[in-house]
Amino acid sequence: MKQNITLSFDKELLRKFRIIAAKRSTSVSRLLADELADLVEKSEQYEQSKCHALAVLDAGFHFGGQRVPRNTLHER
Repeated sequence: MKQNITLSFDKELLRKFRIIAAKRSTSVSRLLADELADLVEKSEQYEQSKCHALAVLDAGFHFGGQRVPRNTLHER
């Protein structure tokens, strides 16, 4: 479901934005909608990646082999 919103822009910014939209053969509204959708998608991907990375860190890493006591590693 789509919903309209009202935005206020500086006149010069809006003029430049209209030029960008025209160069891309689209409307200002469509360009804004696409950019906002892209922003939301990237934010969601970031959160998913962050959760995955934290889960991997919590699980730890298994490098195989036997555990060696710390004092054995640091004998002089």
